[in-house]
Amino acid sequence: MAKRRPSGDGMVRKRDDGRWEGRIVVGHKENGDSIFRYVYAPTQKELSAKLRQNIDAYQGVDLTEDSSMTLGEWLDQWLNDIAGTIRPATLIRYRGTVENHIRPKLGNKIISQVTPKDIQRLYDKLAQSGNLHTGAGLSGGTIYGIHGMLHEALQAAQQTHLIASNPTEQVTVPKFTYGSKQILTEEQLDVFMKVIAEDEIWYDFFYTELTTGLRRGEICGLKWEDFDEVAGTLKVCRTVYRKEGGGLIAGDTKTYAGTRKIVLPASTVQVLHERKKSALTEWIFPNPLRPEQPANPDTAYSHLKSLLKRAGLPSIRFHDLRHTFATHALASGVDVKTLSGILGHTRAAFTLDTYTHTTGDMQKRASEVVGDFLTDIFGEELRPWEESAKAARAQSD
Repeated sequence: MAKRRPSGDGMVRKRDDGRWEGRIVVGHKENGDSIFRYVYAPTQKELSAKLRQNIDAYQGVDLTEDSSMTLGEWLDQWLNDIAGTIRPATLIRYRGTVENHIRPKLGNKIISQVTPKDIQRLYDKLAQSGNLHTGAGLSGGTIYGIHGMLHEALQAAQQTHLIASNPTEQVTVPKFTYGSKQILTEEQLDVFMKVIAEDEIWYDFFYTELTTGLRRGEICGLKWEDFDEVAGTLKVCRTVYRKEGGGLIAGDTKTYAGTRKIVLPASTVQVLHERKKSALTEWIFPNPLRPEQPANPDTAYSHLKSLLKRAGLPSIRFHDLRHTFATHALASGVDVKTLSGILGHTRAAFTLDTYTHTTGDMQKRASEVVGDFLTDIFGEELRPWEESAKAARAQSD
């Protein structure tokens, strides 16, 4: 039986047409036969340089026979694999992205041969004329979203030994232009707190939101089993959203990083402690009319609008409560990596991109605007987040 050749092993020869050909082992079939990658050059010196690059890239990599499938075929398989783990609306959006923007340009290319240049050309083309209806270019935010999906799909391909490395990691992605984020002023927060204090049903809900920055689906999905009163922590592991055809469903968080444990301010622990004494259901914030069900995120948003109107305050979005929390945390000295973990962002870089603009005027204003209010709530309680994050990082190192 022939000896199994390791990945990265290569050989060269001069072809009859005068060009030089090199091949390296990049993986193995189920029967043990080698899978080769071929490179060509006009001279032996140029071929040697190309081979060195490829040998370095494939050293220790062992691709499978499936590495010969096209990018389009892999994306179809990947979408089928994750269909049960993401929201139906997200799956529909992903499929539309593949059909409208990726398959027409790169769908027929062998996945193991997709290069960073291919991805970069795709993004550049989408920026120029990616809109299927008008022929105009897609926004930076839209391309950023396409990049996020494609990066995730190709990361899975790398883990499945279909590709040696993820080509999306070596491209320039258009900057995401964020719209202005609203936060309530100190006076507005005082008014808001007075109004919700009169609302026995929703006070705890909005107090917890202002001191954790949870997404509205996440706060609606909290159960008492997620609350560790002794440790003063809250596990965020599910989100409530509307399924196709109506009705609510409690599913996984938005991203893998969305599943997290956060340290609560002592004041929030006390609020939840008192609330638990009269709890009748597994949900921390149940539907007021049907306590066996979680609170409806849409109802929470509608009630926020009602409270703001009653208080004579601007009609901000629910997500702006999250921005208020995050902006104050940064202004108060919480580092980006710690805040990223609290907010459940996949990457600290995303948190930095999202809130970079707050490090200037908005953070300065935040320290004046929301400082007194949230400092009264947090006090020195920002410190447990820092210490918790440092301890977690020390364990992982």
